[in-house]
Amino acid sequence: MTTYTIGFTKKSAEQFFETLCHSGAKRLVDVRLNNVSQLAGFAKKQDLIYFLRKLCGMEYVHLPSLAPTQDMLEEYKKRRGGWADYEEKFVALMRERRVEQDVPRHVIADACLLCSEDKPDHCHRRLVAEYLKDHWGDLEIRHL
Repeated sequence: MTTYTIGFTKKSAEQFFETLCHSGAKRLVDVRLNNVSQLAGFAKKQDLIYFLRKLCGMEYVHLPSLAPTQDMLEEYKKRRGGWADYEEKFVALMRERRVEQDVPRHVIADACLLCSEDKPDHCHRRLVAEYLKDHWGDLEIRHL
């Protein structure tokens, strides 16, 4: 089972959709807490649903259970909390939510996890993918 990850920041719409269309992913799984912000540009929920279907023949799924809480985001982004602390809290949140049991494997299989960060290093989409791989075992992760 392969899962891809992508962020939309620092990408043009053309780069973003061309990458997705050629990735092999069958669906985009949005793991953002807020997927309707005007700051998201072409990556707002309703626009994504349309563009994914028309340009890539892909479906869109929003899984807020794979997103951090608003408090976590504010602590890390606005109060300049450390990445190690954020990572620890987010992994604990996934464990508490039991996402490995509640998230359907078929939704993650051949899917691309979306959030905003341009690179996966300091992004929760990487943590989600790694957490699921640790619990499911048979997951290959490819960062786009």
